[in-house]
Amino acid sequence: MTARSMRQTTPTRWVLADGRELLFFDLPGRRCAPVRDRRPLPPRDTAQSELRFDRTTGEWVIIAALRQDRTYKPPADQCPLCPGPSGLTSEIPAPDYDVAVFENRFASLSGSGDTPLPESGGPPLVPRPGHGRCEVVCFSSAHTGSFADLPLPHARLVVEAWRHRTRDLSARPGIEQVFCFENRGDEIGVTLTHPHGQIYGYPYLTPHTAATLRQAAAHRAAHGTNLFADILERETAAGKRVIERTETFTAFVPFAARWPVEVHIYPNRPVHNLLDLDAAELDDFTALYHTVLRRLDRLYPEPLPYMAALHQYRDTDAQREGRFHAQVISTRRSATKLKYLASSESVMGAFINDVTPEALAATLRGLAT
Repeated sequence: MTARSMRQTTPTRWVLADGRELLFFDLPGRRCAPVRDRRPLPPRDTAQSELRFDRTTGEWVIIAALRQDRTYKPPADQCPLCPGPSGLTSEIPAPDYDVAVFENRFASLSGSGDTPLPESGGPPLVPRPGHGRCEVVCFSSAHTGSFADLPLPHARLVVEAWRHRTRDLSARPGIEQVFCFENRGDEIGVTLTHPHGQIYGYPYLTPHTAATLRQAAAHRAAHGTNLFADILERETAAGKRVIERTETFTAFVPFAARWPVEVHIYPNRPVHNLLDLDAAELDDFTALYHTVLRRLDRLYPEPLPYMAALHQYRDTDAQREGRFHAQVISTRRSATKLKYLASSESVMGAFINDVTPEALAATLRGLAT
C-alpha cells in the first residue's frame, strides 16, 4: 500500500472519564475498538489557565500552573500514551490504535470563549481567561520509535489527523491560530518518550506569526510580491542551501538560519494551510517531511533531538500574505555539544548560529535516507 491510497478519514469519537474528547484515526481496513475509561479522574477545571498582557512587548503570556503536575518521565510500563485495554491505566483506553488525538489533561489553554482579546491588553494587571484548546497527537501505539520510523501510509495518517484538527479548531469561536508541532528528545525537554506531538489552538496570533505577517505586508508594499514566494524562488535559484526539491515541495536550510540545525519545507505553489493542499500534495508533503526527518537522524550517531512546527495561516485580509511551511530545528550543534539559548538569544532575541547554513545543507544532501 502506498501513501496515495490514503483518503479523508472520519475518526471514531470517544469520551474520557473526565469528559475530555478522544479521537481515533484508523488505517484503511482497520477499526479501533475503545473501551470505557474507568479511571477515577477529578472533574475538569477549564479555568486553570489565564492570559496576562506584557505591556513592555505588547505580547500575551500564558500562565498555566496546573502544568507543574503533568506526568514526568514515567517508566515504560506506566506510559499514559500506550494502549490501555483495561480502561484503568492510560489516556487511550483501547487494546490498540493507529493514531489517537485527545484533549491534553494538563492544558496550557482550555475552555471556550468568543470575545476577541483586546489589542492593548485591556485594563492593566487584570488577567483574562486562558481560552483555547490543547491536544495531544499520538503517532502510533508503539512505545518506541519516531515519526521517521513510521511506514509512509501511517505517516500520511498522522498528516491527515493534523489536517482534520486544523479544520475543526479553525472553525471554533475564539481560536485565532492552529499550531501543530512535535518536541522530541530529552535535550528538548520532552517528558513522555512515546512518539507524539501536540496541537495548540491559540486565542491570539503568536508573536512569531504576527511578526512574520508584518514583514510579509511590508514586503508586499515595497515590492508588490509575496515574501514567501520570493524566498523560495531565490533559494531555489541559489541552490546551495536546497536539500531536496520535488514537483510540489522544496526542502532547504534558510539563508539566515538561527539554529545549528534548521530545515524549512515550502510548497511550490501558494497555499495558506494544510486544508489548501490536495491529496497528491499531501502525499508528497508526507514523503518529503518523512525523508527530511530520516536525513536528520543520520547526522549524528544518536537520533537528533528536534522541534518540528507547521506554520499555518488563514485566507483572511490579516493573514493572506502568510504561506504554509514546515520547520524543523535542533539545539544540537555537534555530536557531543548542544546550543544553549543564553543571554543574547533568551533576553535580547539576538541569535548567534555556530553552523553555516551552506555547510548543513551540503551535509544533509550527502546523507542517505
